[in-house]
Amino acid sequence: MSDDDKLEGPETAVEQPATAQSPENVPVPEETRVTAVGERHGMFGVRGSGDTSGYGGLVKPTVFPSPAQRPYGGWFDTVADGLDGLVESVVIHRGEITFHVARENLLEVARRLRDDEQLRFEFCSGVSGVHYPDDTGHELHAVYHLLSMTWNRRVRLEVTCPDADPHIPSIVSVYPTNDWHERETWDFFGIVFDGHPALTRIQMPDDWPGHPQRKDYPLGGIPVEYKGGTIPPPDQRRSYN
Repeated sequence: MSDDDKLEGPETAVEQPATAQSPENVPVPEETRVTAVGERHGMFGVRGSGDTSGYGGLVKPTVFPSPAQRPYGGWFDTVADGLDGLVESVVIHRGEITFHVARENLLEVARRLRDDEQLRFEFCSGVSGVHYPDDTGHELHAVYHLLSMTWNRRVRLEVTCPDADPHIPSIVSVYPTNDWHERETWDFFGIVFDGHPALTRIQMPDDWPGHPQRKDYPLGGIPVEYKGGTIPPPDQRRSYN
């Protein structure tokens, strides 16, 4: 090593951000507790379809990982400290962290994650919708995936709203990349992102009735657009005697 390559004195030392994958920074719980919120029967909830694969007899609980307790470990606590007072609960599952946020706090959380020098989550890669009909009062979930390129960290935000009031604030003003993702989530799940600059369908035709990825949406019997045909519902399709 040449003299030019040497670092002299503490003032020249550069602190490198810890990677999200290093074992000392990502806790892996020995056991993850779960909370059951419902029960699923058969494949996609369909019954009496004549299915011979065995899926029709499935009975499976719908479970959520239970909230974690402090300390979370490593940089998880750093991010949690930066969001203090704005988070309802924190879930750590399979070495990944999810912050559950009330919809009225979503915009403030997004701004803080982006702008705080200790957080610097510069990129939101999108929002996904999920529909849990048995999660009473919280049937619709919006899940945001954020990346800090400064610190090489990833976190999730999860926000819920009821079927009866499917409104969540748009975060396009904070993360413009979410524009089309919010449109897609509205299109398929019916979550209304208040403040979005142009919340229109992006996959289905503009006059399509309903939101086809909700679990209460019929799996068949829907007229095929522009073709004049139909797909029969599962219980009217081919079955084996």
